[in-house]
Amino acid sequence: MLPPSDKPFASPGDLAACRAALRGGSRSFFAASLLLPRSVRRPATGLYAFCRMADDAVDLGADRAAALQDLRRRLDMIYAGNPQPAAADRAFADVVSHFSIPKAFPLALLEGFEWDSAHRRYENLSQLRSYAVRVAGSVGAMVAMVMKVRDPALIARACDLGVAMQLTNIARDVGEDARCGRLYLPRDWLRAVHIDPEAWLARPVLSAELARVVERLLGAADVLYARSDAGIAALPASLKPAMYAARLLYREIGCEVARRGFDSISQRAVVSVPRKARLLADAAMAATRRSEAPSLEILREASFLIDPLGPSGSAHQRTSPPARGSLRAPSVAERVEWLVNLFERLERLDRRGEDSVRESRHPERQKALHPA
Repeated sequence: MLPPSDKPFASPGDLAACRAALRGGSRSFFAASLLLPRSVRRPATGLYAFCRMADDAVDLGADRAAALQDLRRRLDMIYAGNPQPAAADRAFADVVSHFSIPKAFPLALLEGFEWDSAHRRYENLSQLRSYAVRVAGSVGAMVAMVMKVRDPALIARACDLGVAMQLTNIARDVGEDARCGRLYLPRDWLRAVHIDPEAWLARPVLSAELARVVERLLGAADVLYARSDAGIAALPASLKPAMYAARLLYREIGCEVARRGFDSISQRAVVSVPRKARLLADAAMAATRRSEAPSLEILREASFLIDPLGPSGSAHQRTSPPARGSLRAPSVAERVEWLVNLFERLERLDRRGEDSVRESRHPERQKALHPA
């Protein structure tokens, strides 16, 4: 574990570079992060910038194995308190130091990237959830720690939410993945409805049987969305709107797939801007409600991340960054209004196909780190 440091590794210029990278390469995350208070948004930006950099290093590199080896070396340097002279590395070193992020979390993310590089197959839901835990649940757990969460039950709920989002993305992108030679659906589910996985991958078409598999996967995601609610409800009031917004917006992707007859082969489900605006309003309302205590249940495939935290997360004592002065934080209503307007601008950019070339290269990379 990187020892706490009173002097930050990242300069203001590093943080500006991280924000710029996310604004250009992860626009949806950048937009959603604006619902967070500044005290959380800054370290969350550093965290996600490192994840984005790692994603690009593997995705765009000529040698993925070499890129992964280099990322593990850079991670070792970060945890040794000697980050490589790069904005994302220094920003993530501050996050690791101030919030005591266990090294197992970013290592799990890199392992998920490695599984994608190896074109690993997923025979059943448990194996698929193991993948989702690595590429999305690990990020959810790190974000929870940036929110000063130490209770293993709450971190488990954050992991549930990340896995639910990943399953939703997989259900939405079945056709897109198949056209790139990728199949994430559990193969035993396909065989159960008399679909041969390899034959279908060679000729991906929609059928009533395939629609049932997509519906089943969205049902598995819904179980985790519901379980995550109590974890979100236990967060401080200033954090709830952003997390409810993420939860509702992602689940709505699955609802849109359902409205289209579970056809994610010939079309890609998109949530309209007016619908996003309504969901953001719903998120603000949900943030005011009380909820039951979060479940102590841990997703079996995520236990390797959660169990080492102990009964109260006491293995990681330093929980907050140094205090900083700040201007008046915008209200939730102001952030929601700004975010709705930004969604509208982003959707216009997307219609012009700004990201089409990038997403066509390695959609599995985009699925792991790009919210819808």
